[in-house]
Amino acid sequence: MANKTDYNGQSDDQLSESLGNLKREQFNLRFQAATSQLEKPSRVREVRKDIARIKTLQTQRNAAADAK
Repeated sequence: MANKTDYNGQSDDQLSESLGNLKREQFNLRFQAATSQLEKPSRVREVRKDIARIKTLQTQRNAAADAK
Protein backbone atom coordinates (compact mmCIF):
# COMPACT_ATOMS: atom_id res chain seq x y z
CA MET A 1 0.00 0.00 0.00
CA ALA A 2 0.95 3.63 -0.13
CA ASN A 3 2.84 5.20 2.73
CA LYS A 4 2.09 8.81 3.70
CA THR A 5 -0.57 9.04 1.03
CA ASP A 6 -2.25 12.41 0.66
CA TYR A 7 -5.86 11.42 1.22
CA ASN A 8 -7.04 15.04 0.95
CA GLY A 9 -6.59 14.92 -2.81
CA GLN A 10 -8.80 11.86 -3.24
CA SER A 11 -12.47 11.88 -4.12
CA ASP A 12 -15.07 10.32 -1.82
CA ASP A 13 -15.19 7.18 -3.98
CA GLN A 14 -11.40 6.86 -3.95
CA LEU A 15 -11.40 7.25 -0.17
CA SER A 16 -13.98 4.50 0.20
CA GLU A 17 -11.94 2.23 -2.05
CA SER A 18 -8.74 3.00 -0.11
CA LEU A 19 -10.55 2.30 3.15
CA GLY A 20 -11.74 -1.08 1.85
CA ASN A 21 -8.23 -1.98 0.72
CA LEU A 22 -6.74 -0.98 4.06
CA LYS A 23 -9.33 -2.98 6.00
CA ARG A 24 -8.53 -6.04 3.87
CA GLU A 25 -4.83 -5.51 4.51
CA GLN A 26 -5.50 -5.08 8.23
CA PHE A 27 -7.36 -8.40 8.28
CA ASN A 28 -4.49 -10.13 6.49
CA LEU A 29 -1.95 -8.60 8.88
CA ARG A 30 -3.96 -9.75 11.90
CA PHE A 31 -4.13 -13.24 10.43
CA GLN A 32 -0.35 -13.24 9.81
CA ALA A 33 0.26 -12.05 13.36
CA ALA A 34 -1.92 -14.83 14.77
CA THR A 35 0.04 -17.45 12.81
CA SER A 36 3.44 -15.87 13.62
CA GLN A 37 4.14 -15.09 9.97
CA LEU A 38 4.18 -11.31 10.26
CA GLU A 39 7.29 -9.90 8.58
CA LYS A 40 6.77 -6.22 9.32
CA PRO A 41 5.00 -5.61 12.64
CA SER A 42 5.20 -1.83 12.19
CA ARG A 43 2.85 -2.10 9.20
CA VAL A 44 -0.03 -2.98 11.57
CA ARG A 45 0.23 0.45 13.20
CA GLU A 46 0.62 2.24 9.85
CA VAL A 47 -2.51 0.62 8.45
CA ARG A 48 -4.51 1.38 11.60
CA LYS A 49 -3.48 5.05 11.46
CA ASP A 50 -4.25 5.31 7.74
CA ILE A 51 -7.73 3.90 8.39
CA ALA A 52 -8.22 6.52 11.12
CA ARG A 53 -7.03 9.29 8.76
CA ILE A 54 -9.53 8.28 6.10
CA LYS A 55 -12.41 7.98 8.57
CA THR A 56 -11.56 11.40 10.02
CA LEU A 57 -11.48 12.95 6.57
CA GLN A 58 -14.81 11.34 5.66
CA THR A 59 -16.36 12.67 8.88
CA GLN A 60 -15.04 16.17 8.17
CA ARG A 61 -16.39 16.09 4.63
CA ASN A 62 -19.80 14.88 5.82
CA ALA A 63 -19.93 17.63 8.46
CA ALA A 64 -19.01 20.23 5.86
CA ALA A 65 -21.68 18.93 3.49
CA ASP A 66 -24.30 19.01 6.26
CA ALA A 67 -23.36 22.58 7.17
CA LYS A 68 -24.17 23.83 3.68
